Amino acid sequence: MTTTQSEESLAVLVEVAVAAGLSADGAEPIRLAENDLWKLANDVVVRISRPGQDEVAAREVAVARWLADNNVPAVRPLPRDQPVRARGRAATFWELLPPHRQGNEAELAPLLRRMHELPRPNFPVGQLKPFTRIAERLHGARCTDADDREWLMHRLGELQEQWARLPAGLPHCVVHGDAWGGNCAVTDKGALLLDFERTSIGPPEWDLTSTAVAFDTFGTLSADRYARYSKQYGVDVRDWAGYPILRGIRELRLVTFGIQTADQDSAARAQAQYRIDCVRGREGRRPWQWTAVG
Repeated sequence: MTTTQSEESLAVLVEVAVAAGLSADGAEPIRLAENDLWKLANDVVVRISRPGQDEVAAREVAVARWLADNNVPAVRPLPRDQPVRARGRAATFWELLPPHRQGNEAELAPLLRRMHELPRPNFPVGQLKPFTRIAERLHGARCTDADDREWLMHRLGELQEQWARLPAGLPHCVVHGDAWGGNCAVTDKGALLLDFERTSIGPPEWDLTSTAVAFDTFGTLSADRYARYSKQYGVDVRDWAGYPILRGIRELRLVTFGIQTADQDSAARAQAQYRIDCVRGREGRRPWQWTAVG
C-alpha cells in the first residue's frame, strides 16, 4: 500500500519527537509542503525538512539564534541540540507564534534593513545561490514543448553570465533569501522574520528585488505602497544597474516553479504557459497578470 505524504511525515514526526523527549500525541499539521510544519500539543512547532537538507536545517537554527543575539525580531528555536534526524530527514523545534497576521512590505523593510546591517556571524552561512533548482525543473519539465524549454535554458545561461558580472552595489551581507510578506509575521508585539532556509551571504538587493517585482513585474503592489517600502528601507533597488538581472532571475525562478507545479497538477498548465509567454515577449510589456499556483 502506498504511503501518503501525511502518513510519511507523521511517522517522521513521531520518531523525532520521541528522540527530543516530546510527545506527538495530538499533533496537528500546520502545512505539509516541501517542508512540513506540525504543532505539538505543548505549543512546540516542528519543522521537518526535505530529505538531504540536514545542513540547511542546522543553518536555519543558527541564523535564528544569531538574530536573537542581535535583537532582531524573529521566530525563535527551542534551546536544545538541533536538528534531530529520522528517516533521512532533519527536524527542528521552534516556539509557537502567538496569534498573528502576514506582514506587509512596509513592515518587512525595517527588519531587512536591520538584518543587512549586522556584522557577519562567526559560523558558515554560505554564498547565495540564485539559480538553485532552475535547471533541474527545466530538465524534468513535461508540460512544455521543446522550443520553450530550449529558450528557457538559453535564458538561464544568459542570466548566469550576467550574474557573474553583476555591477557593484551595496556591500554584500547576510541576506534573508526569500524576503516576502509571507516570511514576515505581525503579532501584537510587532513584526518578526520567519523561514531562514535560503539565508546566505549575497547582495542585499536580492532581498529588495522580491518586493520590487511585485510592483514592476506583476503590478500587485501600488506605486504608493512601493514608494513607502523603498523609503522604509532607504533604497529603491530599481535605481541600481544590476536590478534588471536580479529581476530576470526572480522571473525565471517563478516561471520554472509554475512549470514544476503544472507537471504535478494539470490545472496549473495554462498559468505556466502564460508565464513562459510573458518572459518570451508574447504577452506585451510588464506588468503581467500572473496568478498563484501550487
